[in-house]
Amino acid sequence: MAAPYMPQDPQAVSSLLHALENSRKEKRRGGFSVKKTTYDVKGSQDGIQVDSWRMQDWDYKRRDMPTYARGLFTAKTRRDGPEIAVRGYDKFFNTDEVHETKWENIFTRTQGPYELTLKENGCIIFIAGLEDETLIVCSKHSTGDRSDIQVSHASAGEVRLEQQLAAIGKTKRDLARELRKRNVTAVAELCDDTFEEHILAYGPDKAGLYLHGLNLNMPEFATYPSPLVQEFADEWAFRKTGLIMMDDIQQVKAFLEEVAETGAHDGRDVEGFVVRCRMSHDPSSVPYRDWFFKYKFEEPYLMYRQWRECTKALISGKQPKFKKHTKITEEYLLYARRRLAADPKLAKEYSNNHGIISLRNDFLNFKNLKGADAANMDELDPLVMTEVTRDVILCPIATIGCGKTTIAMGLTHLFGWGHIQNDNISGKGRPPRFTKMVLNELNDHDAVIADRNNAQRHERKQIITDVKLQHATAKLVCLNFKHDEESIDAIRQVTQERIIARGDNHQTIHAASDKDKFIGVMEGFINRFEPCNPHARPDDGFDVFIDLDPTAGSRQNLETVVTQLHKFFPNLVKEVPSPEALDDAIEFALGYKPDFRHDIPDRGKKNNKQQQQQTKVEKKRKMEYLSVSVPSQEVNTVLERAFKGADSSTSRLYMQLKQTRRVQPKFHVTLLHRAASKDHPDLWHKYTLLQNQVEATGNPEGKLGECDVMLERVVFDDRIMAIVVRLSDQDDQWQCVNRVAHITVGTRDDSVKPKESNDLLARWLEVGSSPETQIGEIVFTEKPVLKGTVAPVLARF
Repeated sequence: MAAPYMPQDPQAVSSLLHALENSRKEKRRGGFSVKKTTYDVKGSQDGIQVDSWRMQDWDYKRRDMPTYARGLFTAKTRRDGPEIAVRGYDKFFNTDEVHETKWENIFTRTQGPYELTLKENGCIIFIAGLEDETLIVCSKHSTGDRSDIQVSHASAGEVRLEQQLAAIGKTKRDLARELRKRNVTAVAELCDDTFEEHILAYGPDKAGLYLHGLNLNMPEFATYPSPLVQEFADEWAFRKTGLIMMDDIQQVKAFLEEVAETGAHDGRDVEGFVVRCRMSHDPSSVPYRDWFFKYKFEEPYLMYRQWRECTKALISGKQPKFKKHTKITEEYLLYARRRLAADPKLAKEYSNNHGIISLRNDFLNFKNLKGADAANMDELDPLVMTEVTRDVILCPIATIGCGKTTIAMGLTHLFGWGHIQNDNISGKGRPPRFTKMVLNELNDHDAVIADRNNAQRHERKQIITDVKLQHATAKLVCLNFKHDEESIDAIRQVTQERIIARGDNHQTIHAASDKDKFIGVMEGFINRFEPCNPHARPDDGFDVFIDLDPTAGSRQNLETVVTQLHKFFPNLVKEVPSPEALDDAIEFALGYKPDFRHDIPDRGKKNNKQQQQQTKVEKKRKMEYLSVSVPSQEVNTVLERAFKGADSSTSRLYMQLKQTRRVQPKFHVTLLHRAASKDHPDLWHKYTLLQNQVEATGNPEGKLGECDVMLERVVFDDRIMAIVVRLSDQDDQWQCVNRVAHITVGTRDDSVKPKESNDLLARWLEVGSSPETQIGEIVFTEKPVLKGTVAPVLARF
């Protein structure tokens, strides 16, 4: 078998560099990111420098990239011409990860022989020869030593390479000449637990550089057949990667699925296989080219990675985060804590990527389990968060017309949750203002829908980061309207039909007024859409993922959302509403009409000197709750007297609230909140009519009447403090629907919401106050009666 050969093509390389430079400098919105870094080549007699070109992993799924090489270094020759110095593989994907790797396309668009190479688990190393016969050794994106780590991957790979060459009496210059003559880059995997542990074990008997590719240094991807790679490995003392050859793709699929059942092959654990073959997008007219795909065994390797990251979180004093394998991971962490406490050296070694595998294996031996069995223990169990009863934020990832607002309106109708629409915000600084409004809604609601498309990663990063910084205990739920490549045409058709049918009934998209213009706006959203990746930043910051179908009806998606929320948060959504209730919620949502409007300027018309300004239609603010406000000074005087003679344990929370300025500046008794309006429709209707009367006078938050408020006692735990009150008015007009009428005095911190006073007082009624119940109370001796003012409090928007 003759080795493939192609010389460098300076013109093709120059065109590639021109495209990369343009992309790097433009940084256009919706484009891809290109980063260029220049490195001096260690030991180069000519002082050669190489440029590393780095793209983001997610951009490799785009169709407009100038190259798909994952690992690319270029240099200038002595004649000042461009050349590719080092060339990695074209980025390849898991089966079913992208359109091309769907099995039905693999069956019809590829041809054998199919080379199945074991997916070794280490650090990728590139090796090539330069014009001055210097051997360059690189990691994926850098070469030489690095100041930020003790030993770089490239340097460790070079040391290992020097050892193997010395063992056969050859030099780095010899290898550089050979690679230069062939115009190829050798691609190897550095697997050595003494340098860095990963997931699979590589002790002294298995450690080394595993050669798995020889790529031609060309813009287009071309590589050696695996048998020739193995011949080269034998000649230059590389370790060989396991290889299986097959001619039939159906046989390949059957073999991979069989091995996946155990995660082992030929007596050793394996992470998966890389399948090398040839592929054509249209075999009838387009020539076949070299093409790879991979078949990774998810388990137990995802579980092992989860354990590794959780252990590192423990060592750094952070809370471990995990979404799968909850039961066995909790047991592992308990075991790991004990081992780390007993052996202080273990933490330092683990942080330097040593001891990872032995700690994992020690735990499995302690449990008498194999890794695959441990991964299957709670395979079907979701991460149920029974402790969550509030502070849940739902964030869609969608494009226009997917039905996110319809679902949001349905949820508010079902559960009385908060709902903030980004389309209702105008002006500067919208993202932080949007987040602030979402968090404010949690003061009065158990959950809130953050209604924004979040179609691009930077939008998700903004809200995830801001929420975590300002409200660390909040749970973020991703409502992921999946935009798969094969379904994008159907999504485009369905969403456009919905928007056209909706006409101008939208804050931003006024399809009835200018159909063509806003179809273009929608198309821009779809083109810029960046799919959710739960295993990569920023999307791994979500706590729960719920996949939805944009082409399905909103009724179906609403049912999916509430069913999944009930599964993940059984004490937030305590039961799935009946089909009739879901139907009613959708009917309510479809009747929604926005009362805020954006006018989008037509940026396509260059001569349009006067762009239309955003037109605000004043939105009527609805009543959020009806309250009885009482004089703050009198309440504070009563509290001061009550705690003045109390012992330190009794007065601890009160003193803490005062010192941290967390005593409420104003005090009120809530009579009825909008969240409870469905439970008391007649009373809410009565209060709403009264509010409408004062609004008609021009003062929507005006006084409705008066009510006497008797302060009876103060009740508290270590989180929140409330005053139990009794209400009295001559006509019995003002009714409080809370189980115990009360005034919230203050909360320990922002994570404790004022509405938790209801929970405190419910417990107080059931178990009383005592050291055992950890609830305290002081009965006011005088029981003062204050004059209260009844008035509505309107929603912020």
